[in-house]
Amino acid sequence: MSHSPLPMRALLAVLLLLATAWSPLTHAESLSKVKTTALPTLATDQPLIGLVAVEGRPLAIGADQAWMLDSRGGSWTALNWKPAAASGELKSVVGNGQLAFLLRGPAQSSAVASVERLGLINGQPTVTPLPPLPPLPVVVEGARAAANADNVYVAGIDANGQAVLLSLVSTATKPEWKKSAGWPGNASPTSLVAQTSAVFVTVPAAGGERILRWAADSGWQDKGRVPGKIVPGSARAIGQAHVIYLVADGSGPAQMRTFQTITGSWATLPDSDAAGVFATAALDNGVLWARPAADGKGIAFESTQIQSGKLLLRWLDWIVIVVYLGAMLGMGFYFYIREKRNSTSDFFVGGRTIPFWAAGVSLYAANTSSISFIAIPAKAFETNWQYLTNNLVAVLGLMFVAVWIVPLLRRLNLMSVFSYLETRFHPTIRMLASALCIIMQIGSRMSVVLFLPALAIATITGIRVEWSILMMGGFTIIYTAMGGMKAVIWTDFVQVIVKMGGAIFAILFIVWTLKGGFGEFHDIAQAADKTKLLDFSFDLTKATVWGFIFLVLFDVVLTFPKDQVLMQRTLSTKSDKEAGRSIWAFALIMIPGGFIFYSIGTALFVYYKNNPERMNPLLPIDATFPLFIAAELPMGVTGLIIAGIFAAAMATLSSIMNSVATLASVDFYEKLSKNPTPKKSVLFAEIATVATGLLGIGVALLLSRFDIHSLFDVSIELAGLLGGGFAGAYTLGMFTRRANSAGVAIGVASSIGLTLLAWSMDLVHPYFYLAISIMLCIVIGYLASLLFPAPTRDLDGLTIWVKSDSNYVKPEPVRQ
Repeated sequence: MSHSPLPMRALLAVLLLLATAWSPLTHAESLSKVKTTALPTLATDQPLIGLVAVEGRPLAIGADQAWMLDSRGGSWTALNWKPAAASGELKSVVGNGQLAFLLRGPAQSSAVASVERLGLINGQPTVTPLPPLPPLPVVVEGARAAANADNVYVAGIDANGQAVLLSLVSTATKPEWKKSAGWPGNASPTSLVAQTSAVFVTVPAAGGERILRWAADSGWQDKGRVPGKIVPGSARAIGQAHVIYLVADGSGPAQMRTFQTITGSWATLPDSDAAGVFATAALDNGVLWARPAADGKGIAFESTQIQSGKLLLRWLDWIVIVVYLGAMLGMGFYFYIREKRNSTSDFFVGGRTIPFWAAGVSLYAANTSSISFIAIPAKAFETNWQYLTNNLVAVLGLMFVAVWIVPLLRRLNLMSVFSYLETRFHPTIRMLASALCIIMQIGSRMSVVLFLPALAIATITGIRVEWSILMMGGFTIIYTAMGGMKAVIWTDFVQVIVKMGGAIFAILFIVWTLKGGFGEFHDIAQAADKTKLLDFSFDLTKATVWGFIFLVLFDVVLTFPKDQVLMQRTLSTKSDKEAGRSIWAFALIMIPGGFIFYSIGTALFVYYKNNPERMNPLLPIDATFPLFIAAELPMGVTGLIIAGIFAAAMATLSSIMNSVATLASVDFYEKLSKNPTPKKSVLFAEIATVATGLLGIGVALLLSRFDIHSLFDVSIELAGLLGGGFAGAYTLGMFTRRANSAGVAIGVASSIGLTLLAWSMDLVHPYFYLAISIMLCIVIGYLASLLFPAPTRDLDGLTIWVKSDSNYVKPEPVRQ
């Protein structure tokens, strides 16, 4: 270690030279390109009432005639369906590219009184009656409407001259309109659009049009001035955080502009001349628009689609990545050659020779996966630092774990933490808990951890997400199966250095691009309240301080004993004292590490607020950091941070694979096999490692088929639903002497069932599911235990209430 400063200084000098040569001023152009395709002209002199896409098929609607573009885009076909109806005169249409709705109202009036759902049956537009949409509760003048996958919104002015916003869940069995207070000023809206969980409306105001945001939890917020005049009704949501508008700024024809809903910044899309456009509709990844034909005969149509360019890695990036991957495989091969393969202790717990500091760093590496490297910066970019409260409170919980829980379990010389449940309660409880842990690790954690870096690689290299998942999983399977726990821990140590170095560089690079340096960075972040950390409200639907305290009590203090991935590292140390110290080392790294990852999100917000044209509207929010890495960082540094993403994912993936293999071998193979031997157990564990990796790859491939808003939230929700029941069993076993196997079994089953019920009713924030499950298991399990005889066996060393000497010997499992 004494020779490390010189090469480190040399590396920093090279990186600084690359960064200096990479001027941010050369990156002012838009990342997105626009392709405009002329569609057939519609030969009619009848004015259009509206333009909409129904299930992706363009539909032009006049007063008494409608036309649909054929599937090949070759011509418009007049339809038998007539827009006129007894339910009211057709005023306008609205859709999101798939769903479409008709707005109707009284004749000889501009008011809207009802909304109808429009669908396709046998290729013909049809008003679908089920479920029927009720009339609007108030008649609305100057109405604008918007739709997303689940909701329909109507905004306008009521009979009293007051602005009003109406919303309806269109997928409900019995839809009902909900009336919300309108925007300040009561001006008639020029556009309305629904993006994610919010609604955006533009209205005339002094000094030009303004854009306002409405959400159920925050009400109306002014998001600033529109840079020009909106073409009425031209808004459409795209991606997860952008809205496309046609805007004329007075200096030329209207153009397509994007509004970034998180940063509140506007960007102009190149080559998007919308002169004369009078009707628009959402279509695919862009806009379908109509304007008078050049010869004045009929209506001309164009499809203007946003396209993303490929951001490919360069030669130096590939060299850095190949060197990193080669080093990881080399370490796995080294431990494969060095270690004897006949010892389960060596393969599962590193021969119990791991230093506490290495185990602590490995704990942090396993706990900070690609979720930390990608999803947490995305969450901080979208919101603020409130989720960081979890890290701060968790340190207090880890102190209790280090003093009371970890030494108790380390003295038992376990390989599988679920052996404790057999010793304390019953073999069946052990096997059920182990099986549920395996399902949770593969289904709710490993798949997410594998998918996120694959998303990053696909964003940067253009390689399909599916191939990226296969590549990531394959490399991790090889070195984990070869090296066992020692390879896992020592590669973790290297990976922490790689990923933290890349994260810090990214933050410093963004600050360097700002003309005002850190001062500008601080001012922009503070103005947008992006560093808000503590929320002391009692709203159970939000991530508050009280929620995190509640969560940490259950998620850290009471759940840590059943976390095989983390506990396996503490079980690999030399003694119970060393095991406790490994937790202290973990806690010391957690706080600065948390600030680094959340600061990345804040830095991204600052950067993209200043450079909105550098965002890709089509990418999900979780791809924000990978996009920045690919598009903005200099050659070589991009490769280094990609290696950091690999490191973040592979540290957790290898840990999960090794831990699941341990559980499969110790809790099932050795329990069910007739003649298990250490050599056979290790061989089975190697096979289980490969099988675990392949299953994780399969679930990740399935996950890639869905459009998920935040994988960070999904991972929290799944962990709560699947991971809480048996954590309560540990609490009952370690903190009480009265709990017995029958009562614990009732508590586990009841907690899982009731938590799923709470989830189905969407009662609280997903952060609470785990705590609810554990609490239910504790309360129900303890009360149920009172219905059965108290344990009669010696509980010495199995609870925190009974102290054991240093020569304690693990007791044999006994059924109660």
